[in-house]
Amino acid sequence: MAQAEAFLAVAEELHFGRAAERLHVSQPRVSRLIVMLERQVGAKLFDRTSRRVALTPLGEQFRDELGAAYAQMQAALDHARRAARQAAGVLRIGFTVGVQGEALTQLVAAFEAGNHGCRALLYEVETLGPYRALRAGEVDVLVNWLAVDEPDLTAGPAIDRRDRVLAVGATHPLAKRISVSVEELADYELAAIAFGPLPAALRDAFMPPHTPSGRPVRRTPVPPNLPEAVAEIARGHIAHPTMAGTQFLRRDDIVLIPIIGLPPIRLGLIWRTAHYNARIRALAATARAIYRPSACTSARLRPTTQHEIPRPSPAAP
Repeated sequence: MAQAEAFLAVAEELHFGRAAERLHVSQPRVSRLIVMLERQVGAKLFDRTSRRVALTPLGEQFRDELGAAYAQMQAALDHARRAARQAAGVLRIGFTVGVQGEALTQLVAAFEAGNHGCRALLYEVETLGPYRALRAGEVDVLVNWLAVDEPDLTAGPAIDRRDRVLAVGATHPLAKRISVSVEELADYELAAIAFGPLPAALRDAFMPPHTPSGRPVRRTPVPPNLPEAVAEIARGHIAHPTMAGTQFLRRDDIVLIPIIGLPPIRLGLIWRTAHYNARIRALAATARAIYRPSACTSARLRPTTQHEIPRPSPAAP
């Protein structure tokens, strides 16, 4: 690129000093680039003396061919830059099955309403490997839990938060409790649904390896088959820390107990750092504009059985 720019500048100016001024570089830099290019070509492109610079016949041929190709490349770059600055177009938003709901619907509606020419397409991605589709370019941005420790990914703004609850069977010793402390998690066998392939930061956010006092938490992997794992919880064999509003745990034989001392987990936007563009920027701006933690309703606990007693939504962080 630099050699092509130097050659075309000298070919037009027929003067190394003026070409250097045009390119905002030093004259020796231009001279070195031309020498390097001539070495690659294997012949002189310029006849130069102390008084004049002229293109050789090969230089004239090279100028004509390179000039057309360079103009096409510049046009392509300009088009790409304009596209990167414009939000109009399709934005593919990925989501895992556990995060769909009112917050995502509101985000998409507000994004399309506030950005003329934008259209959001929603795609469900793998729960166990939520970043695969993002890295493969199948989606542009991911809506998932904001527990991200990946060097190539950026955790953006939140769109919701969920209180933490412990899912237990109706016959479990904790089933009639109105709350459980985070320290008590170390006293019970906890089901680590999707334990294996889940990213480590996300897994630890769902189920910390230790309590705040340092007591180890017994995280027991369960079959990745979700109905089987839920059945183990319902039968009282194991407990599962999760988020309020988890749809697949809304059963009469499962109780959701508030966990005291475990902060709410935030739901928000994640994107590939190197692929940040105008549409993602517009979506992030929409998320910041509509999300108000103090007004968040999805963080409130909703009882699913007669054993559950709701508590007020916690104060905004």
